Amino acid sequence: MGKRILVTGGAGFLGSHLCERLLRAGNDVLCVDNYFTGSKDNVAACMDNPHFELMRHDVTFPLYVEVDEIYNLACPASPIHYQHDPVQTTKTSVHGAINMLGLAKRVRAKIFQASTSEVYGDPTVHPQVESYRGNVNPLGPRACYDEGKRCAETLFFDYWRQHKLRIKVARIFNTYGPRMHPNDGRVVSNFIVQALRGEDITIYGDGMQTRAFCYVDDLIEGWIRLMDHTADDFTGPVNLGNPVEMPVKHLAEKVLKLVNGKSKLIFQPLPVDDPMQRCPDITLAREKLGWEPKVALDEGLTKTIAYFDGLLKSNKAVSRVGR
Repeated sequence: MGKRILVTGGAGFLGSHLCERLLRAGNDVLCVDNYFTGSKDNVAACMDNPHFELMRHDVTFPLYVEVDEIYNLACPASPIHYQHDPVQTTKTSVHGAINMLGLAKRVRAKIFQASTSEVYGDPTVHPQVESYRGNVNPLGPRACYDEGKRCAETLFFDYWRQHKLRIKVARIFNTYGPRMHPNDGRVVSNFIVQALRGEDITIYGDGMQTRAFCYVDDLIEGWIRLMDHTADDFTGPVNLGNPVEMPVKHLAEKVLKLVNGKSKLIFQPLPVDDPMQRCPDITLAREKLGWEPKVALDEGLTKTIAYFDGLLKSNKAVSRVGR
């Protein structure tokens, strides 16, 4: 028999892919979202499945349901979205974690926390290992997300120690794929949308800051393996991402080549506290989960470009790309 699984933020980019994967495995899925960055369109393919339920709810308020597992993904994840209302972003990470942990404690559910590589800040250790404590500016404009996620991790591990809750924590590095928000301000979506429109491609800084890009299907596989790991003392945090980094300027050039575009590259000042290097050490994921990314960058970008091309042609994308 399948499990009853709650996915908060389930109508978002990552959450919608997770919901589909869980349904294919024969589970009952309750998708909860407040639609700040998520969309019903993202889970349209799930709506006819009798084992899928969609609920509008904000995780900063308690939720009373009966489930076996919880995936806590709820929180805007791109700077343009989480900086729109930084106080609410912090509340979503912190109050949301408290509410979902309280639910997990009540029903004795295993609970997964979608943490982030942003807990490492602008790292002084490279590549980043899970034992690295980070270099985060707690007063900067990114802190609402960075520190909110760090506090959520603290809460998860305190519930594990104090209440013996079964927890799993994954630190997510740059992920891309179909259903990314066209205006999320992140480099993959920005570059693709601008290239498809024939607009200048905006690069912040000199373009030599590095990122490591993991395709969404690979990431979801890592989540499933982490949650299915039977050892309750293996809690994480576990880095999940692509260990192969590249300068963002090279990514822009690759996108232009794949769309056969003629856009120019233009350069703007680097945002405050934007990290210069971001790349995971995934030794732990390889050893404990037998996991590493499989989808090549060109293959993943091709699928993502096709998604955005269809979105633009259907006029569902808004007219301006945010930073």
